[in-house]
Amino acid sequence: MFKEFRDFAMRGNVVDMAVGIVIGGAFGTIVKSLVDDMLMPPIGLALGGVDFSNFFITLKGPDSPTLEAAKEAGAVTLNWGLFVNSVISFLIVAFALFVVIKAMNEARQRLEHEKEEAPAVPPRSEVLLEEIRDALVKK
Repeated sequence: MFKEFRDFAMRGNVVDMAVGIVIGGAFGTIVKSLVDDMLMPPIGLALGGVDFSNFFITLKGPDSPTLEAAKEAGAVTLNWGLFVNSVISFLIVAFALFVVIKAMNEARQRLEHEKEEAPAVPPRSEVLLEEIRDALVKK
């Protein structure tokens, strides 16, 4: 059983998937920082100094000016501003994946097109036979 598991875990596609998951996690933190720290502040500033992370609706508990204060007071909140940040993060990740997959598909199509255009190289024995034939014709 251990040998079967080792063989399964060492297959190329399983290792590639693990690497993809790790890189995807790191990419997710980069995108989260991009949205929270780079995109949302200018968008909030353009909308009159609005901080999306503090957009929430108090469902139960005391009204608070910030989400942190509401959580400290034990209020139940509907955090729709954080949801907007998450949607923007998702759209950025989806667009990045779209660009990567599009580039990979174009590269694959280019390679397939080059293979179709490249003349087939005859086997070495055929080339030698043609050379012998040509030499005999010259005599």
